[in-house]
Amino acid sequence: MPSPFPGMNPYLEQPAFWSSFHTRLMVAISDALTPSLQPKYYVAVETRTYMDTDNPELLVGIPDAIVLTTSNAPALPPPATTLTQTRPKQIRLPIPVEVKERYLEVREVGTHQVITVIEVLSPKNKRKGEGRVAYEKKRQRVLCSSSHLVEIDLLRENIAMPMFGVEEASDYRIVVSRSSARPMADLYGFQLREPIPSFSLPLQPNDPELIVDLQAILLGVYDRGSYQFRIDYHQPVPPPQLSEADQQWVDALLAPLRGA
Repeated sequence: MPSPFPGMNPYLEQPAFWSSFHTRLMVAISDALTPSLQPKYYVAVETRTYMDTDNPELLVGIPDAIVLTTSNAPALPPPATTLTQTRPKQIRLPIPVEVKERYLEVREVGTHQVITVIEVLSPKNKRKGEGRVAYEKKRQRVLCSSSHLVEIDLLRENIAMPMFGVEEASDYRIVVSRSSARPMADLYGFQLREPIPSFSLPLQPNDPELIVDLQAILLGVYDRGSYQFRIDYHQPVPPPQLSEADQQWVDALLAPLRGA
């Protein structure tokens, strides 16, 4: 059974599926592009690494000016008015973890020059915290370079990446930034009810741009990942909450699967 949604399947946005879906989509994009890029270009899978906590609002660390030492002086007894807690309470500390995010680079064979960077945003890229900071720094480096940037945002939740001149809000976005046209870029904005638009992949000036059918790539990932058997369509669409009109549309779309 193919995906019941004409475009992006919002059930893939939930944490239970997103990580594996993101990895599969990156590989599928690379596999789809490679035959048309050869023999002049190849696609490299790169990794961005940073430290983050499971709560982006909290940071754990020790200031550089503080030096912890041991002391031989006896500990002073607590003041008589101090209340002693005899039974400890269980708390949870935000432990920093290493986060690895993968992205694609179209490189020139021989010189290994980075021609185009392809990013598929993850939830940590869009939420306030180290993940967004790390991604925005990387984004600025690319935008200040001679490499093109393709930024794919298939997540409705949290704040979209900075951009000016957006006339209408959209659920999803694909941004194509050509180095020769900056600061101008192409925005493919689309809604939950719409198919994912194909976009142009810029290469070297003398080479024609490739047309990337992201919708077909996503449907292939959905099929190979067996998501048609793993997703419970009786459950509500993951956050953020849909508008009343979109909710009615989803209910009608999924009615045959829900047995309604």
